[in-house]
Amino acid sequence: MRILLAAPRYPPHVGGVEHAVRSLAERLARRGHDVVVLAGEPRIDRPAEEEVDGVAVVRWPTWSPGGAYHVPRRPRAFAEAVRELARGRDVVHIHSAHAVIAAMAGRAVLGLAKVVFSPHYHGGGHTALRSFLWRAAWRRYVESLIEGAEAIHAVSPVEAELLARDFPSIRGKLRVLPNGVNEDTERYKWTGQGSDYAVFAGRLERYKRVREAAELARRLGLKLVALGDGPCARELRRSGAEVRGFAPREEYLAALAGARYAVNLSRREAFSIFIAEALRIGVPSIVSPQIARALGAQCEGYIEGYCVAARAEVRTWEELIGRYEELYDEASRR
Repeated sequence: MRILLAAPRYPPHVGGVEHAVRSLAERLARRGHDVVVLAGEPRIDRPAEEEVDGVAVVRWPTWSPGGAYHVPRRPRAFAEAVRELARGRDVVHIHSAHAVIAAMAGRAVLGLAKVVFSPHYHGGGHTALRSFLWRAAWRRYVESLIEGAEAIHAVSPVEAELLARDFPSIRGKLRVLPNGVNEDTERYKWTGQGSDYAVFAGRLERYKRVREAAELARRLGLKLVALGDGPCARELRRSGAEVRGFAPREEYLAALAGARYAVNLSRREAFSIFIAEALRIGVPSIVSPQIARALGAQCEGYIEGYCVAARAEVRTWEELIGRYEELYDEASRR
């Protein structure tokens, strides 16, 4: 099968949309599929092509203030390039309703290729400006992509409910299929029973309630170690958290396995790959009710109203990849 994947950036930091895209792309390529990834890149001035771990990657220059929006430069040329990439492809898989480059790519190929759309939907914008832009124009733009796509993919029941609520026409083509975790998590086991820190990994955004996570850790007599970067990094450091930035994979997994808890209190996420990996390793995780539901996590207790999860039915990408192939096959035949 010939597949085009579109994402905000590639390769990714820990967790997030880009992590899912990389995991899918590499496994699809290893299974013999012809895979191309189209991704934004704010650090370049002109389009570039390269191969990354066996996957062909086309990078397009973007404008990404604060690591958000991911707006492609030269939008007309971008639309033409996307259509050329999509010609002859069995399916185009668009990732993220909240990244302009991905949604524009999806709109550009409607009617030309079969489209699977994974909105990774959070219910709207996360700041006053983003909420205004969502209501003023972007919601309708995303809705037109939803209406034109052959299949809509939600990564959790929580996301599926949000999508069905806000876009009622979606119901007949909505499919729920979770994100997976990388197989390297199998090499790690929880060793943090006596640890003095809790860990959060990913973009440090206010909507992820990372400040509240740092405060909760402190009340538990722990320090929050944040493996990521973003707008809240300075504020977290001032609060006493240790912000290490996006760590290499092995360093990230070692820090995760050695934590007393993994913590994600966000109420606006479709999934949490970082928490899924923590639970696969066996790390107790303090999470919001939304994330507990998204992962199907079993709550073994509560701390200040947050679920303390010790297990969930988390699967590896290799265990799930066949179901993604079925999704693509279904979309290509519609």
